[in-house]
Amino acid sequence: MPALKTPASKTNAAVAAHLGAVDPVMARLIAAVGPYGLVPKSADAPFRHLARAITYQQLNGIAAGTIFRRLIALFDAGDDPEAFPSPARLLAMPDARLRSAGYSAAKIAALKDLAAKALDGTVPDTATLLPLDDEAIIARLTAVRGVGRWTVEMMLMFQLGRPDVLPIDDFGVRNGFRLAYGLRNLPAPRALAAFGTRWAPHRSAAAWYLWRACDLHKADRLPEPLRPAPRLRRPPSAARAKRRRHAASADRTPRQRP
Repeated sequence: MPALKTPASKTNAAVAAHLGAVDPVMARLIAAVGPYGLVPKSADAPFRHLARAITYQQLNGIAAGTIFRRLIALFDAGDDPEAFPSPARLLAMPDARLRSAGYSAAKIAALKDLAAKALDGTVPDTATLLPLDDEAIIARLTAVRGVGRWTVEMMLMFQLGRPDVLPIDDFGVRNGFRLAYGLRNLPAPRALAAFGTRWAPHRSAAAWYLWRACDLHKADRLPEPLRPAPRLRRPPSAARAKRRRHAASADRTPRQRP
């Protein structure tokens, strides 16, 4: 959860005004943290970004960075040591060479699937990706083996600067909500998603403030939760909602008298 530079003051004002108006806990959190501070980094091409994300899964940053540099070094990059191989070259690289760089069999399979899907257009180039909406990007990129929704949500927030992303499966976001709102347990992801609809269209900022709530708690500076704590209701699953609609429809069906 890096502390990033501050975006434009006009954006800050809009974020603070909206979140503070719809949520008193968020208003107190904003007052304690200060201006919204997530500024997107320069975006990698989607193919390189996902290759890096696959590399870093379940590893500490130093080890993963070493393996990623070894991957790049397997290919003749000429004068540019940071140049990344094309999907075709990565797909053609023997598995044994990738293992020598430190990749497991599962990650090799994921890298090869990523390369194949970049070649067939499932993973688009940056120019094709940018006009797509968030859910379209998530649907396309999670088609890659080993790439989950959370990975793409982090890309949407930190690379593409999308303003309305709420990563409900992120532990830091869920724990920040628990701390800021005075809950005993972590909120269920679907319940957090339902509660978070009030933060739209600034859910990325809300997530950032929930990450900061964890930092404030560690520093013993988190505002006391308001009481009573919110009662979160988990929305019904799609199957359960379908059963309810079916039951309601049956209740409205005219019955013949005996």
